[in-house]
Amino acid sequence: MNEKSFELISFGEIMLRLSPPTNERIVRGEIFEKRAGGSELNVASGVSLLGLRTGIISKLPDNELGTFIKNRVRFVGVSDDYLLYDSSPGARLGVYYYESGAHPRKPAIVYDRMYSSINNITMEEIPDTVYSDTRIFHTSGISLALSENTRKVAIELIRRFKAGGAAISFDVNYRANLWSEEEAYETIRSVLPYVDILFISEETSRRMFRKTGDLRDIMKSYCQEYGVRVVATTQRTVISPKKHTFGSILYSRQSDAFYTEPPYKDIDVVDRIGSGDAYVAGVLFGLLNYNDPQKALEFGNATSSVKNTIPGDLPSSDFGEIAAIIKNHQSDGPQSEMNR
Repeated sequence: MNEKSFELISFGEIMLRLSPPTNERIVRGEIFEKRAGGSELNVASGVSLLGLRTGIISKLPDNELGTFIKNRVRFVGVSDDYLLYDSSPGARLGVYYYESGAHPRKPAIVYDRMYSSINNITMEEIPDTVYSDTRIFHTSGISLALSENTRKVAIELIRRFKAGGAAISFDVNYRANLWSEEEAYETIRSVLPYVDILFISEETSRRMFRKTGDLRDIMKSYCQEYGVRVVATTQRTVISPKKHTFGSILYSRQSDAFYTEPPYKDIDVVDRIGSGDAYVAGVLFGLLNYNDPQKALEFGNATSSVKNTIPGDLPSSDFGEIAAIIKNHQSDGPQSEMNR
């Protein structure tokens, strides 16, 4: 087998996130903190921080904002080999504004991403060598929903990476503000036969895919109907904006078994944005590094839980921290209050 340069390559939009500090409101605050973010970058950075080589295919404006994003991509250890740059007069970086919540006020998001540079990406700009150079290719429903062009590119990338020997990872990640459930259902259903590792919420399975019955039977049905190998569903209980309980369930077609563990309870939530992507990153790392569904589930739960405690979209936990968190979670004895 040919050696792959990358363990994971993702495709998706990278955005600028602007947030008022602490618990200030968008409508009242005068200062915004700027950060990089985007679902597929969050996943690639999470896998990279855990120790594996990753890259991302995306398109940025060829200006100072694009340089800021490129520098953040490099900072989290993700390769910028396949970042493309837009020097057209209309080049722009998608922006979103995030306001954190405090009970009973919920978090709020305002998007300003129309006509961002990712929407004019073309297949001709992407080097053909990339398709056979990674073990996993990852993208999400967000990339399918952004525009007709990104949808065509994302679907073609899925086909070419699959033909190049990569496993395909897909997070449904449905966003109602981007497209309708009906359009999402028809499009996602068309790509599921290519998908090896599927991340889908119970709500999406029941609403968009109109599935009924026990959750485990629903998860197993994607393997039976579309040939998916691994299906993962997160289970989050929101007690308040600042306190969550998080767990998940994972099904492997190869072993015909379900995997789970006790949830992480009473998580002190600082910023939940990106925690779902951190879960995806942990699961993919576990599959890549151990080829073990139980390990994948444990890394997914731990990376997601700790991401909730970190401001910004991007994770910042390395392998040592996550391994220690997993060990503590599985321990019945007393735990130290401080890492030292």
